Amino acid sequence: MDERLNELEIKLSFADDAIDELNRTVFRQQQEIDALRDALRTLRQQVLASLPEEKRSLRDELPPHY
Repeated sequence: MDERLNELEIKLSFADDAIDELNRTVFRQQQEIDALRDALRTLRQQVLASLPEEKRSLRDELPPHY
């Protein structure tokens, strides 16, 4: 009975360690996702800010020799 109880305690200890490691991994991944979202938001704002204010027609894009 004692041997069985020791085995269960050892398994529980390993399971606790695995859960802690998984929690740390998920936390780091969430931080990275948040940072990527912020970077994407910044890039989107930069792209929108660089777009011309008025719509241009295709005639404006014709090369000068036409």
